[in-house]
Amino acid sequence: MQTPPLRSFAVTVALAMLPLATTGCASDVAHWIAQTRNRQGDVSLSRGNYPDASVAYQLALKIDPTNQHARTGLVDVQLTLAKTFFAASKFEDAIDALAVAAKYAPSDDRVQSMRNEIEQSEIKRDIVVSNYPSYKVTGAALRRSFEQLKTQNNDLLLALKRFDYTYDTADLSAAIRQSYALNDEVARLTGRLVQYRQLVESGIPEHGTENLAPPASLLPLP
Repeated sequence: MQTPPLRSFAVTVALAMLPLATTGCASDVAHWIAQTRNRQGDVSLSRGNYPDASVAYQLALKIDPTNQHARTGLVDVQLTLAKTFFAASKFEDAIDALAVAAKYAPSDDRVQSMRNEIEQSEIKRDIVVSNYPSYKVTGAALRRSFEQLKTQNNDLLLALKRFDYTYDTADLSAAIRQSYALNDEVARLTGRLVQYRQLVESGIPEHGTENLAPPASLLPLP
C-alpha cells in the first residue's frame, strides 16, 4: 500500500521540523541549568563560601560561555580568593586564582594589577630569603627587644608611683635614670630597624652576623 502524496509530504515536513524543536528544547534546558548554577553561586557567595561559588559560576559558564552574571560573579570571587591566598603568602595559589579570572575577563585592570603586585612580592620574598636565611630570626629578636621596653617603661612608672607616697627625690632620680636608659634603648633599636630595612632593600647579602644580644640592663633602683 503506497502512502498518499499529501500524507508523505506531511511526514517529511514533521521530520524536518524535529531537529529544530529538539534544538529549542535543548537551549531552554541549557538556560535553566545556567540559571540554576548562578543561583547556587550567589548563595555560596552570600555565605562567604568562595570555593563553591567559584565552581558554580564556572559550571554556569561551561553551559553558557556568554552568561554575564556568571562572568561577573566568577571574576569577583577569584579576586577575593587571590587576596586571601596573597595575605597567607600562598603566591602560587593566588596566581592560579587570577588565571581563572583572566580566562573570562582578560582585560580587567583589577586582575592584572593584583597579578603584578603578587609577582613583585614574590620576587622580593625570594631575594630576602636567599640573601638572609636568618631574617625571620632577626625580626623575632627585634620584636623581643621591643617587648622588653614595656618592662623598662613599667619600672619607670613604678619609680614615679613610689614618689607619690614616699616623697623621696631618690625615686625621682631613679625615674630619670630609667627615662634616659629607655630613650637610649629606643634609639638603639630604631637604628637596628633602619639598618635591617636598608639591608633588605639593597638586596646585598649579609656579610656578618648581627649581635642580637638582649639590651643591657638598666641601672638598678636605689
